[in-house]
Amino acid sequence: MGVLQMGGLMALFPEKSYSDVAAYMRAYSEEISAAFATIDHSQMRAAARVLEEAVARKATIFVCGNGGSASISNHFLCDHMKGVRTGTGVQPKVASLASNMEIVSAIANDIGYEQVFEFQLSSLAAPGDVLVAISSSGSSPNIVAALKWAEANKVASILMSGFSGGAGRELANISLHVEAHNYGVVEDVHQSLMHILAQFARQKMLLDQSQIGLIKF
Repeated sequence: MGVLQMGGLMALFPEKSYSDVAAYMRAYSEEISAAFATIDHSQMRAAARVLEEAVARKATIFVCGNGGSASISNHFLCDHMKGVRTGTGVQPKVASLASNMEIVSAIANDIGYEQVFEFQLSSLAAPGDVLVAISSSGSSPNIVAALKWAEANKVASILMSGFSGGAGRELANISLHVEAHNYGVVEDVHQSLMHILAQFARQKMLLDQSQIGLIKF
């Protein structure tokens, strides 16, 4: 989705110029709807289960991404720690590997940007923990390195990707792949998946089910 076949060539969204922002908005929203329809529901269920089990056994959930995906990673930390905890009695352990610019820049400067997530995992993660990697391309070297480290060290992995999914799509235990070829569309769907996973977990764990929708997430 997000790609049209035209005479054997691949046309990316937007496939034409728009003079009206409302028309662009309609087309963009259609792209998001089409992209959502490509997500494998069995993989979404598996991701929700892995995260729920991690919270139950007090394992740490690590999350990482670059650029816009780094922003989603930090938002994931907010919603899966503070949000899921609200009204549930559980205390999720969540850490964003993209949130500390000092350690990220130190690793990048002294060792290499490809190692910024793997290096942190090697110090912080333990078997049974979970890694959630977010990458539109699925091929960012530091994301691929983190997924390889997770596989080698018994850390379960979930990848949110788009485009072709890159090497990361094959490395992750669970693949939340979005069939879209526009960065904004892919990132918007990833952001929504992050919200869905957090809100689903919270509503399922609420101590008082009558509070669904009433407690600020």
